[in-house]
Amino acid sequence: MKVAIYSRGVDLDQQQSLNALLLELNRYDTTIYVFADLLLKFNLNESKGKNALIPFTSMSDLNDQVDCLISVGGDGTVLDAVTIVGNTNIPILGINYGRLGFLATISKDELSIMVEALVNRSYVIEKRSLLHLDANANIFETAPYALNEFAIHKRDTSPMIKIHTYLNGEFLNSYWADGIIVATPTGSTGYNMSCNGPILFPDSASFVITPVAPHNLNVRSIVVPDSSVISFEVEGRTEELICAMDARKEIVPIHIQLAIKKENFMVHFIRLNENSYLTTLRTKLTWGLDKRN
Repeated sequence: MKVAIYSRGVDLDQQQSLNALLLELNRYDTTIYVFADLLLKFNLNESKGKNALIPFTSMSDLNDQVDCLISVGGDGTVLDAVTIVGNTNIPILGINYGRLGFLATISKDELSIMVEALVNRSYVIEKRSLLHLDANANIFETAPYALNEFAIHKRDTSPMIKIHTYLNGEFLNSYWADGIIVATPTGSTGYNMSCNGPILFPDSASFVITPVAPHNLNVRSIVVPDSSVISFEVEGRTEELICAMDARKEIVPIHIQLAIKKENFMVHFIRLNENSYLTTLRTKLTWGLDKRN
């Protein structure tokens, strides 16, 4: 088995848990690749184990036979991992060291169960759709795709912006707002939900368009087929705005032309058989929990 381990930066007090993961993997015939910064920060080559750890900095350093990429951190770390695996179909497994953990669903207390499932291939592969950005300027060149959402924002304390939105070339609406979000079903439980957008099932084949702090109170989210092309033209009393794809952002001129469509590949996630999407919703959103008790 060949696995890669990625983290954007685990706290130093979690060294023990990281070593525990390596020891679990070393119980089996495993080739282990570790993100170079992580390897350096924790001196992981000094960890106990029979196999040498191989550093990597990008997907080009990994063998195409890697069975999975283990993301150690929170949901933001998983979003980074998506840009690393790209269109390789290498599945991602998220170990949650963060807070909510919609994407990183494996508890750090489940390491032995997780590794055993990897070895025995007793897991489920879930495919999640991505969105792709086209623009008339060079932005997000290395990874013009997002798992959660694409967003347009006004800059800092500048006045609200006017976002003309088109669906397959047909005018949809002009949003007077602080910004707008286009979320995938996966991203519907993220920024979209915090702006009162609806939750979509992962296989619903839709995008949801949600304004951020709209000036008109009768403007609400709208769910559209993910076969649609959603394009934008922005006006405002400012020269620049912010475009964001998941955790990444670019400062762009306000007259930029932007279009969102479904990406032509999907990202794969490993889910243990015990964890379903409904279980995750109930657990993470504390549905049905009576706090009076």
